[in-house]
Amino acid sequence: MAPTSHSFGTPSGLRLAVHDWGGAGDPVLLTHPTGFHGHVWAPVAERLVVKGRHVWSFDFRGHGDSDQSPDGTYSWAEFASDALAVMTHLELAGDPRLLAAGHSKGAAALLLGEADAPGSYARIWAYEPIVFPSDEPLPPHHDNPLSTGARKRRAVWQSREEAIASYASRPPLDVFTEASLHAYVEHGFRELPDGTVALKCEPEHEATVYAMGAANGVYPRLAEVGCPVLVACGEQTDAIVPKLAGMIAERLPRSRLEIWDRCGHFGPQQDPDRAAASILAFAAH
Repeated sequence: MAPTSHSFGTPSGLRLAVHDWGGAGDPVLLTHPTGFHGHVWAPVAERLVVKGRHVWSFDFRGHGDSDQSPDGTYSWAEFASDALAVMTHLELAGDPRLLAAGHSKGAAALLLGEADAPGSYARIWAYEPIVFPSDEPLPPHHDNPLSTGARKRRAVWQSREEAIASYASRPPLDVFTEASLHAYVEHGFRELPDGTVALKCEPEHEATVYAMGAANGVYPRLAEVGCPVLVACGEQTDAIVPKLAGMIAERLPRSRLEIWDRCGHFGPQQDPDRAAASILAFAAH
């Protein structure tokens, strides 16, 4: 299933790419992790459409086919604004039927957006939202392991096929289903004049996103998120571990916690069936 894609201009002046996966039922908006794009949700989106949901995803600034940040800062407040802008553009703001489902940075952006603009999201499904358990403001951390790793990431490949073969052979992307990995690579690279392909999310930009994550300020604002929230995490994750996921859920006024056995940080790409079932069950709760 291929979505219908378009772009629109946000109040910030950036253009964001939006992907309409079809369906005629209640709306679902999907938000992606750092370094990825809205198409990485393809296997989950397809399952939700089959079950009667109208599904959208989009590319955050600096990712996929959306514009890069003009000043290169990539503050997470801007990612929250991106999601709110998409929702307003789609005329979903305050829609009681809307379920917003986010993964990692995408989930944190939804939580921060609801704190900024209460009543925007009727429900939030959050798989391993990146939340640092500190009530005190934290500075950007430019030398953290994720930023360092991103800067070393190979940006140019001979072909998408070469990239897929490499990613499938080693962590962390070796846990992706074949469909999830193909969706990521197919839409996460652009062609260069010499026939090679390059990451659309440039390594230095990805590194900046990770650096700014420490300063996202979500944790002290969780109590301001009044809508129902499902917080999920993988039992085998090395990111938002079950103890931390529990701390996040406890801070939220109306929350539930799910711990997925046999899954890590990339649970939605590792088990799209489970992700879709969890989203649908939460929407009906």
